[in-house]
Amino acid sequence: MKQFRLAVILCCVAAALGLGVLVYIKEPAPKAPASAAEGALQIGGDFKLVNQDGKPVDQRLLKGKWSAVFFGFTYCPDVCPTTLQTLGAAVDQLGPKGKDLQIIFISVDPERDTAPKLKAYLASPGFPKGIIGLTGTPDQVKAAAKAYRAYFEKDGTGESYLVNHTSLIYLMNRDGKFSRVLAYGLSPDENARQILDAMKTGS
Repeated sequence: MKQFRLAVILCCVAAALGLGVLVYIKEPAPKAPASAAEGALQIGGDFKLVNQDGKPVDQRLLKGKWSAVFFGFTYCPDVCPTTLQTLGAAVDQLGPKGKDLQIIFISVDPERDTAPKLKAYLASPGFPKGIIGLTGTPDQVKAAAKAYRAYFEKDGTGESYLVNHTSLIYLMNRDGKFSRVLAYGLSPDENARQILDAMKTGS
């Protein structure tokens, strides 16, 4: 029985690592759509949150620029800071096109990630300038995550709890529509290549 359980656990972990979807493996994340046409109906939508300056924002924030939308939290020990740093390096490689991309970090930890906390966190010199941080009430955050089919779940108790969450980056076009997923673990070069490819095709 122990050997059977071990085999099941190893299979699950191997599959999860292959997808690169979750920060902490507990349950599978939603399957990414095969194409932008399919994803446009499934990923993205209305949300009402506040930015790191405490100002209310909604989905209109995505209009007019390409957006790299990422769900995370400021107490995240590794995946979140690594992803933001990688995106920053990718933006640098975009050259002039980098001005057409905005990075949006949506907190999945509204209990601790207040607007001032987000502002201080995103001001880190290791992160790219101009990141837009968003947070809100628990219900608002849940609604935003649902719109993007992003998974998150509180893990632990006390002040040092973590949050299991989807580690995908959602690339949205100038119309605020889903373009493609950028998987966790891609190099800055590959992220930049895929973003430029999306910009060239316009979708």
